[in-house]
Amino acid sequence: MSEIIRADPVALTTEQAEEDNPLFVRAAARAMQVLGAFNHASGPLSLSEIASRAGIDRSAAQRIVYTLVTRGYLRRGAGGRGYLPGLRLLDQTLDVLRLDPVVQRATPVLLELRKTVRERVDLSLFDETRLIYALRMQSKRETFFATLVGHSVPLACTAGGRAVLAALPDAQVDGILDRTPVHAYTPRTLTDRAAVLQAVARARADGYAVVSGEFVQGEIAIGVAIQHGGAAPAGAIHVAGSTAEWTAEEFVARIAPLATEAAQAIAHSL
Repeated sequence: MSEIIRADPVALTTEQAEEDNPLFVRAAARAMQVLGAFNHASGPLSLSEIASRAGIDRSAAQRIVYTLVTRGYLRRGAGGRGYLPGLRLLDQTLDVLRLDPVVQRATPVLLELRKTVRERVDLSLFDETRLIYALRMQSKRETFFATLVGHSVPLACTAGGRAVLAALPDAQVDGILDRTPVHAYTPRTLTDRAAVLQAVARARADGYAVVSGEFVQGEIAIGVAIQHGGAAPAGAIHVAGSTAEWTAEEFVARIAPLATEAAQAIAHSL
């Protein structure tokens, strides 16, 4: 299976201070590092691969892997070769989604939006320097990876990401861009910082962001931030279509008002 394109999590801004806190449990942090070792895996990982990816020694990895296997959070690969994430992690995924107030309020709104636009509709949640998809309502064109909850994308070159950046103070935008690696995902990806900031400024003026072919070739997407009052945005709505079926002007005229109305309805219900 080919490697999924995803935005890696970065260290939380408070992480170093928390490590010095007497309440911080290093063993629990290492267990999370072991689970995070699978972020870019294309198949089962050996114990040595897990240790290397997690940044811990092999002995510590062996103890943590054994514990997680016994609890069902890791499992052996086919034929007993290597390790894979365990099915019990899906219990925690369900808990995250069912208890999140944004997901609860957004679900009926996005179901109605999907019926109206008949294109892919997504909800993503804001996490430091990226968006993580919490709901994915696919269209007929979607690939396997594009349907998966938990897929993450960078802020700088995606429609929902730029919409979120547009809802943040300039100083915070600069800090996020400082901490985010710049990748040219397609030949059209904006990698020049001034150009990205100009696109963010336009999204701020319009109330939504439009990205065409910058993250996925042949895709045009509109993103609208979900923001209640003066609080930081909780995430964004994305609606995506094919450039083979839509011109940019037609897509914006049709989709932007509907996506904006949906995002406002979710925000007002929070």
